Amino acid sequence: MAAAAGAPDDVEEPGMETDNPKLQLNCVETGEENPVLPKSVLPPDQARGDTASAQPSVSNGDEAEAGKELVDLKIIWNKNKYDVKFPLDNTGAELKQKIHSITGLPPAMQKVMFKGLLPEEKTLREIRVTSGAKIMVVGSTINDVLAVNTPKDSAQQESKSEENKKEPLCRQKQHRKVLDKGKPEDVMPSVKGAQERLPTVPLSGMYNKTGGKVRLTFKLEQDQLWIGTKERTEKLPMGSIKNVVSEPIEGHEDYHMMAFQLGPTEASYYWVYWVPTQYVDAIKDTVLGKWQYF
Repeated sequence: MAAAAGAPDDVEEPGMETDNPKLQLNCVETGEENPVLPKSVLPPDQARGDTASAQPSVSNGDEAEAGKELVDLKIIWNKNKYDVKFPLDNTGAELKQKIHSITGLPPAMQKVMFKGLLPEEKTLREIRVTSGAKIMVVGSTINDVLAVNTPKDSAQQESKSEENKKEPLCRQKQHRKVLDKGKPEDVMPSVKGAQERLPTVPLSGMYNKTGGKVRLTFKLEQDQLWIGTKERTEKLPMGSIKNVVSEPIEGHEDYHMMAFQLGPTEASYYWVYWVPTQYVDAIKDTVLGKWQYF
C-alpha cells in the first residue's frame, strides 16, 4: 500500500486502462470550441453532404418563362439569325433585354423593327406578333462604334477640309445643268435648321443627274435603300454603300444635293438633288449604320 501511494500521479499501473484515451487529430487550432475537422476524419455521409451543399445552384432562365405562352421568333441582326422562344405577353422593352443577352447590343443602341418600329411599352400579343415572325435589329455595339467610327470620322474631317478648298459642288458644270432647271414643283417641303427622323413614306420629287425624277425608299426591315425612277427601281443593300456626301444648294440652303457612293471611286457616285435638309443627317445615319438619337 505504501508503494502504491508513493507512485507518481502520471504513471499508470500495469493492467489499468484509461477512461479517456487520447486521440491525435490533424486539426488546425482556430481558438474555437468546435474545431473544423478535415473530411478525412468525417463520416462519409457527412463529407458528401457538405460537398453537395457547397455547390451553387445554376439557373438557365427557363423558370421565369415557365407557364407562359411562348412564341417562336427569328431575330436578325448584323447578317446573323437567332431562333428565340419568347413570352407572348412580355413587352418590347423586355424583348430588347433578351436581344442584349444574345447579341451584346445594349437596348439603348437597338432599333427593333416589326412592321415598323417596335413599341417598348406594348406586349408582343398587343402588336399581333405570331410564331415565326422576323424581328429586324439595327445598331452597333459600343466597341464597334469606337473601333470603326473613330478613324472614319477622322477621314471624313480630312475629306471635308479638302472639299472646302475646292469649288463648291453646286457650281460645277455637271451639277449646274441639273440645278439650273430650278426646284421641282412637287419636291417635299423643307425645314431649315431642323433634324427629323426619316418619314414613313418615300422621299420623292427630287432629280437625279440626268434631270429625271427620283425617289428614295428606306426599307429598314430588309436593310435596303430603294432608288426608284420612272424606268426602274434599284434595290441596294445598305452595307454596299461606301459613303454618303452632301452639300447645301447655294441660294437654297434648305435643300441639299447628295451622293451615294456605290463603288471605290467618285465615279460611282449616284447623285440626288433637292433633298430636304431636315432629313440629311437621318439619311446618313441610316445608310452608314449609326444610331439616330433624335
